[in-house]
Amino acid sequence: MFISTAHSFRQQARLAITLAWVAGYTNILSVLTCGHVTSHVSGTASEAGRFFVEGLWSAAGFALFLLTMFLIGAMIAGLATEVGRRRGWESIYVLPMGIEALLLSGFALFVEQHTAGQAAHGARLYAMTGLASMAMGLQNATVTHISGGAVRTTHVTGVLSDLGFELARFLLNIADVRRARLSDAARRLIALVREPEAHRLMLLASIMLSFAFGAALAALAYEHIPVFAMIPAAAFLLLMIAADLFQPIARITPANIEHVADLDPLGTLAAYKLNPDRSRPHGVQQVPNLVSWSQRLPAKARVIVLDVGDAHGLNMDSIDELQRAMASVSLTGRRLVISGLTHEQLAQLHRAGIDELLDPANVCPDFDLAVARGLGLVMEQQWRAMAPRE
Repeated sequence: MFISTAHSFRQQARLAITLAWVAGYTNILSVLTCGHVTSHVSGTASEAGRFFVEGLWSAAGFALFLLTMFLIGAMIAGLATEVGRRRGWESIYVLPMGIEALLLSGFALFVEQHTAGQAAHGARLYAMTGLASMAMGLQNATVTHISGGAVRTTHVTGVLSDLGFELARFLLNIADVRRARLSDAARRLIALVREPEAHRLMLLASIMLSFAFGAALAALAYEHIPVFAMIPAAAFLLLMIAADLFQPIARITPANIEHVADLDPLGTLAAYKLNPDRSRPHGVQQVPNLVSWSQRLPAKARVIVLDVGDAHGLNMDSIDELQRAMASVSLTGRRLVISGLTHEQLAQLHRAGIDELLDPANVCPDFDLAVARGLGLVMEQQWRAMAPRE
């Protein structure tokens, strides 16, 4: 989940449902133990301005402290992610989420020592709200980066605004369906549910419901197990991170095609293979770097062969990543030949619109046939380049 960016509806919804409840949970426990919200800072910023005007310097200073902790959390997310990227880590988002889990674990320790029914004060108040605010700032920045801004899990104001806007558009589309002839209504309704707007609507609703669920769960936990109330959220996040760390990761490596170099002296054919994690070759493989690979192809390469035959157990996220990589290759005017897809993977790509991205003739059962097909495309391009123009 935290290995790669989340672009598909399924990835974004899973990210939202998983983390929004943690934010709602943390926020309510902050309110119950400290009397302050920590998952969002719009109200805190407004209060800081009011406190300054009214001369309430202590309250204004505390509000600025919460804002600063949230900002520091976001900075930690940026630093941790950038360190991972520069060092070539494949799971660049695991580190910031691991830091969030540690911050929430620290918050859990303070909750364990907290006296139920009494608001924290003094140094304990600053420590508890500081840890929670920093964790929420870190989560919000990391999730925003993972999802490309499509998912924000620590506050619902913007989510509610977007939900209202998308709901209005969806209802207008429903009205259009109702005005259609009965024979066309069912077909148009099915198409409507598959539209990106409907997916966006479901994504926003899932964030709202997950945040509210976390808040309700925290209230129940604080009522029945106040000493251990924060442990479920921190433990859940640690389990999610551990699951990502043990996820087998396949890697893309250049394939040896020196035997056809004489037929392609200009090097316009490039071949790659998807190699499974050898330590866990039979596990479901994650491929977090296909899109970035497609953006770093050699400039002279105009025909690309990609063999996925050795990595049979690609997960659904990797299939989505493969589709986006195919779109990226297509946008540059290159031709892509792919080999080794299973029937299930090919069916998934067809459902995702592969026909618009890949000529069925360029889907080959094995690598050797894919290379031969790639050479045919290279020769076709060379012939067209040499043909006299009218």
